[in-house]
Amino acid sequence: MQKTELSLSRKKPEELGVSPQKVIGFLDSLKERKLEIHSFMLLRHGHVAAEGWWAPYAPELPHMLFSLSKSFTSTAIGMAVHEGILTLDAPVVSFFPEDLPSEVSENLAAMQVRHLLMMGTGHDKDTTDALHQAADGNWAKAFLALPVPHEPGTHFLYNTGATYMLSAILQRASGQRLLDYLQSRLFEPLGIRNPTWETCPRGIHTGGYGLCVTTEDIAKFGQLYLQKGVWQGKRLIEEAWIEEATGKRISNGDGGDSDWAQGYGYQFWRCRHGVYRGDGAFGQFCIVMPEQDAVMAITAGTGDLQGVLDCVWDHLLDAFLPEPAEADERSTELNERLAKLSLDLPRFEPRSELEAQFGGRRYDLEENGFSLQGFRIDFNAESACLTFIKEEGDETLPLGRHDWNFGQTSVFGGRDTRMASSFTWRSPDELLLTIRGIETPFCTTMEVCFKDETIEIGHRFNVSFGGDEDRPILGRAVK
Repeated sequence: MQKTELSLSRKKPEELGVSPQKVIGFLDSLKERKLEIHSFMLLRHGHVAAEGWWAPYAPELPHMLFSLSKSFTSTAIGMAVHEGILTLDAPVVSFFPEDLPSEVSENLAAMQVRHLLMMGTGHDKDTTDALHQAADGNWAKAFLALPVPHEPGTHFLYNTGATYMLSAILQRASGQRLLDYLQSRLFEPLGIRNPTWETCPRGIHTGGYGLCVTTEDIAKFGQLYLQKGVWQGKRLIEEAWIEEATGKRISNGDGGDSDWAQGYGYQFWRCRHGVYRGDGAFGQFCIVMPEQDAVMAITAGTGDLQGVLDCVWDHLLDAFLPEPAEADERSTELNERLAKLSLDLPRFEPRSELEAQFGGRRYDLEENGFSLQGFRIDFNAESACLTFIKEEGDETLPLGRHDWNFGQTSVFGGRDTRMASSFTWRSPDELLLTIRGIETPFCTTMEVCFKDETIEIGHRFNVSFGGDEDRPILGRAVK
């Protein structure tokens, strides 16, 4: 990756008092637990001590953050409070007079900005579904229409709709959308280039999810918090805000071995071991370790988030030495391991005689969840071209034969996404396609069985918010 003056500086781990052996143990533990990690970056004393990307993921690619976005939204609110644009005591209803229900309950009237931040709104279930189902696209109105059975500030409930409301409030108060507000205040000073953020139907940034930045950008954000809001000698965030936002503002459980029960701040989670973090679905992490003067940034595609954190605690908490260490053979081993990181790619039979028979044939598909009308695959010597036939136009995706090939498609997420794709023959009549969204946690595996004039496509996802599998897609060859 090309570095700029705004990139983090790199030093050898032993120079920073980081044990290469412990980092190797971390990598081994991830593999033993079968955790799909896409990247990590470990910082000590403000420098990168170790970093790695599991191919086909790469340093220059942004990654979906999901709920790690919330910590960035919280940061914007802290800046707005410092600028006098907002106060934490401001009633939520005061920002949306035209969207209020005919009767405003006592608890709704008592809900303040701080309650949105601490996930203490008083709701008894996450409001996100109700927002997405709003027929008029007015998510704020949908949020305000929901019952609030608990007194705000007394009941923790993880509530992504609450973070959306923070984004909407910031836009009302500042006249700028969340992404634009943070551009000059946070992203440009940190050298975070080309961040993107999803919006609701009315153009308000979603706040609680939808931000995409690189792994190094996540690490910079964590380092800024570790440095109490100062970056290259300039204060970007007030230290008092960082202390308040990352401290325990509300109880979310009884502690124990769960890092989801140690307390919650303002869109930051408290962890065991005196650590705090922002995190997102499927393993997107910004972990700040003040006692160790360290930061860990991780992107992933796994459902075992506690497993990822356990690997950090088990192998990296005691990886930090008080003084620099001498390089040894483990330093060389670590460098070699980091350079060769890659995700397993299925490789069975390289070819099948059926390529000549079925290659280039169009198959009309029955109704399916991807809104595909047809399917075709053309085979070449070392690659193939997969064509998805859709009403709005065909999309093609290059596939590598036992290797990655790169392209883009909107089939698997509704928007054009960069893909790394490959194929292998599991048996003479079963083709296995691996299609990985390399700016997302998601990988789709498609099992294509050819039977005379028919085709059957099974598909599954590595991670998802719903079921992992759907019924097979059936199709018939076009004569």
